[in-house]
Amino acid sequence: MAKPQLSTQLVVATAANIADAEGFDSVTLTRVARDLGTSQPALYRHVTGYDDLVRSLGLLGRELLGRRLADAAIGLAGEDAVRAMGLAWRQMVRDHPGLYAATDRYPCAGDAELEAAVERVVATLGQALVGFGLDADARVHAARTLRSAFHGFSHLESGDGHPLEQDTDESFERMIGLLNAGIRSMTAAVADRG
Repeated sequence: MAKPQLSTQLVVATAANIADAEGFDSVTLTRVARDLGTSQPALYRHVTGYDDLVRSLGLLGRELLGRRLADAAIGLAGEDAVRAMGLAWRQMVRDHPGLYAATDRYPCAGDAELEAAVERVVATLGQALVGFGLDADARVHAARTLRSAFHGFSHLESGDGHPLEQDTDESFERMIGLLNAGIRSMTAAVADRG
């Protein structure tokens, strides 16, 4: 059976599989080359080095997250959309813990492609908030808040950062309730100004 032809996509996918199965810190160029049955120098035709590989993993993670959020919000609006996207975010981290961890390992600032991927995630969150009646500016602020909350909760949960005995599912549902209440208060403030 012939080995698959190397490509950037295959190199990144192999690294993502290693990250998800064994943790992000298991990803090295040497390990990826070994799993692909090739030499490390052969990888340099497809990634310029370790930092480029990490950047590519972070981009892939954000793209997958964006698709999952969009799929979760189809046909939903308002509070139902917030809950569905929160659950989708949490499930993404559970399904792809290593790939998700890569999204925090390479800086986005100044990288147009990574910044655009983040903006697509925020835009997807914001689009689902249209049902709240917020103006465009308020939707951006609310979407950023959702991103921060979903990321923070999921990041802590994936690293055993919720050590108390209380059920994390209940904590998550309460967080969703708090977020929806906050967005409703933003809606009321916009209405009062109008």
